[in-house]
Parts: sequence; structure tokens; C-alpha cells
Amino acid sequence: MIKNILVLLVALQLFVFADFQDIDMKTLETLRAKNVPVIDIRTPGEWKETGVIPNAHKIMFFDERGNYNVNKFLTQLSKVVKDKNQPFVLVCRTASRTKIVGKFLSDQVGYKHVKELSGGMMFGWKGKVEK
Repeated sequence: MIKNILVLLVALQLFVFADFQDIDMKTLETLRAKNVPVIDIRTPGEWKETGVIPNAHKIMFFDERGNYNVNKFLTQLSKVVKDKNQPFVLVCRTASRTKIVGKFLSDQVGYKHVKELSGGMMFGWKGKVEK
């Protein structure tokens, strides 16, 4: 009986919580064409080093030392992603930070359609950048 309840709760959680998924470059381009926001969570030094995807919103999550301010990030994010049902794409250097931030936004904050660019800027992005 308890096992059945646990299975039901896990299954329910999958429906209640979000859709956090990796996407490839082709899917990213399709979403960008539909004006789905791209959120670049890297640091200013990284933006300068490798450039930024055109029209991406630069909203740093972790600073150079790995520190973060969740409230500040969520305030800035809410100016771009106005509704928790609105899809958006997270981008970082190699997709390691976007996995952490994406799962947090999906599982704990309640965003329903969080995507991440698989491989990040280093391995996933193959287009032109804004400097």
C-alpha cells in the first residue's frame, strides 16, 4: 500500500513539475525564430570572451567565485519570462550550470518549460555571436 502511494506521488510529481530538457542547435534556432527567450547565465568575463547569442538576455546566476543571489536572479528573470508557463532556454559555457539552474527553476520554482542548450556555448552553439 505504501509502495503504491509512493509510486503515485512520483508519477504525479512528473506531471505537476516541469519539462526541463536539453535541446540541440537546430531546436534552439526554431525556438529563437518563435521569439522564445534565451537566457545566458554566464559571467561578464565569459560573455566578453566568447560573445553572446544574438538577442540573448544576459542574466548571470553564479559569479566568478561560484556565489549566487537567487532573489536577484529571479527578479531579473521575471522581467523576461513573465509567466511560469512561458518556454525559455538557458545557456552557459558547457551546460553544467544550466543543468543546476534549470532543475532548480523547474522543480522548485515551478517554471513549466525550461530548456537548456546541450553542450552550452562551447559545444552546442555553432552560430554567430554578438560581441
